Amino acid sequence: MRIRHDFPRRVTVRDHVLIPMRDGTALSARIWLPEDAEQAPVPALVEYLPYRKSDWTSVRDAQRHPWYAGHGYASIRIDMRGSGDSEGLMHDEYTPQEQQDAVDALAWIADQPWSTGKAGMFGISWGGFNSLQVAALRPPSLKAVVTVCSTDDRYADDVHYWGGSVLGIDMTAWAATMLAYQSRPPDPDRVGGAWRKMWLERLENLRPFAEIWLDHQERDDYWRQGSVCEDYSAIEAAVYAVGGWADPYRNTVFRLLEGLQCPAKGLVGPWSHQYPDRGLPPGPAIGFLQETLRWWDHWLKGVDTGVTDEPPLRTWMQEPVPPRTSYDIRPGRWVAEPSWPSPNVTPTPWTLGDGRLHPAGQPVNAHGTVLVASPQHTGTDAGRFFPFGNPADLPPDQRAEDGRSVCFDSAPLTGRVEILGMPEADLLLDCDRPAGQVVVRLCDIAPDGSSTLVTRGNLNLVHRDGDDAPRAWTPGSPERVRVGMTAIAHAFAPGHRIRLAVSSAYWPWVWPAPEPVTLDLRDGSLLLPVRAAAGPGPEPALPEFDEPEQAAPLPYVPGPPGERERQVTYDPQTGTWELVVDPNYGGTRTYPDGLVYEERVREAYRIRADDPLSARAESTWDIGLSRGDWRVEISTRSVVTASATHFTTDNQVIARESGAEVFSRSWRADIPRTSA
Repeated sequence: MRIRHDFPRRVTVRDHVLIPMRDGTALSARIWLPEDAEQAPVPALVEYLPYRKSDWTSVRDAQRHPWYAGHGYASIRIDMRGSGDSEGLMHDEYTPQEQQDAVDALAWIADQPWSTGKAGMFGISWGGFNSLQVAALRPPSLKAVVTVCSTDDRYADDVHYWGGSVLGIDMTAWAATMLAYQSRPPDPDRVGGAWRKMWLERLENLRPFAEIWLDHQERDDYWRQGSVCEDYSAIEAAVYAVGGWADPYRNTVFRLLEGLQCPAKGLVGPWSHQYPDRGLPPGPAIGFLQETLRWWDHWLKGVDTGVTDEPPLRTWMQEPVPPRTSYDIRPGRWVAEPSWPSPNVTPTPWTLGDGRLHPAGQPVNAHGTVLVASPQHTGTDAGRFFPFGNPADLPPDQRAEDGRSVCFDSAPLTGRVEILGMPEADLLLDCDRPAGQVVVRLCDIAPDGSSTLVTRGNLNLVHRDGDDAPRAWTPGSPERVRVGMTAIAHAFAPGHRIRLAVSSAYWPWVWPAPEPVTLDLRDGSLLLPVRAAAGPGPEPALPEFDEPEQAAPLPYVPGPPGERERQVTYDPQTGTWELVVDPNYGGTRTYPDGLVYEERVREAYRIRADDPLSARAESTWDIGLSRGDWRVEISTRSVVTASATHFTTDNQVIARESGAEVFSRSWRADIPRTSA
């Protein structure tokens, strides 16, 4: 990592700048500006988040916003309504109010004396989501977007549902996270004496998000709002979409390139849910700030940087590796595609027969009836849904999971097979219950028998006609279903085997059906997106990315390390399995302004191997904020369980000021299980 201290333009910082909304609410912003911007106006870059610029994102903000400002931009970090030091209340994620506020903020920015009237939006995850959502509203100043690890489809590709099933590991954990985040007060050093009134107003108006999300178990208008895939043509600003093979949102890059009519470019590296310059596993990191500067300079300054002359899609083709929960560097190479779908990728079928996986065209015997009845704890080695660059994020060796599944293996490969895109399983099966799911995993089996997860997918069988058209299964009536897997680039080496593993459970990623399920698998095939080199001879050379570069780091003091990130325990007497997680978002820090931020988190997912109704997800948060004689503490507890007919959510928030309780409330909701 190269740290940059000198820039083409000197930078000044304006803190707690209040941006007025049309209803009179003021949003708090931190603005990094070239010192001479009012004499030589600049375009603006906006990152718009609920995660608190004064503490939680301040470390990564310091890496990139001053860097952009030093290269001739107003780089602006805005706290969303009801978060950080902004006024107002936050009632949910990705609301029309959130998007309208961004439009108002862009209009205010365009009118400032230091602004040229042109703007870009960027962000990772939430900021990547709302960059696309705001672009679909076509504010006149917004000319370009960089969206990292984001989604265009709020139902199919976010933290709530996966393949039409409740995403047990993150539906519950992220709702609990947001409950804790919403409970934090603004900073008295910025908002003054109003902080306490603002804090209590936030607390009094809390509603746990899990209650809202579980009340929409199908893809309805709630999820369509903010899903830009509903109308790609609404986006006219140029879009640079970025993803990582270790991040769950990577399908978005491919869908955007296929669906957008505006100028678009895609980049997928080996990365986790992080900006690609931060150097967190898996690497290699790239000079992402320099790469995005080429994008901004082209669209916001009219500079010919050559960024639009390059192939529209660039991806990291991953080499086979032994299974590990972290890789400092994931071996591979950069490859480019002239479009997506790419003429270099051919859907290639493999047939399931006689218990094996066979290349299409090879004579096979029907495998007959294969029963799939996985124990409920299948999935405990799934790894983290949101890999964050921590040591235990990625799935370990899959042999234990494979043993709880039905597996179809190819013969050892005689040549190298590279895939790029979204594999798919086509299965003819029956289900012995009205509701169930089928989970497929694609694994790379090395000659020593180790099993490395390549990609996976899930289908809630009630959603086989579509996520907006639930239909109960009729036992005794086999049907053919398609199970899509998450996009991937992976090379299978000669001598390795390709494995398709099929299971009927995947806890805690998939909340189990109300009853134990047995699937009767009759027939099937695997469709692999096989990539061939473009034309004869070696592939064309691609320009190298620059070395990662950032502005000077924020001089904060980290606290002690947290607990072990992931632990799996088994009680053989009761048959209970428990996964305990510390998400390790950052923990305790002391900031340069004297603020001490403390964060302790524990997630626990429990299930009995024989009882789907024993599934239980719990998340607890303890947060402390202090400076001098000012101290507040927030404790939250969130639990989700289910009966055969209802989901039950239990949430509690306790807030203290100087050790004295100032707020306490509990919520309980019983939500009918409609189809999830």
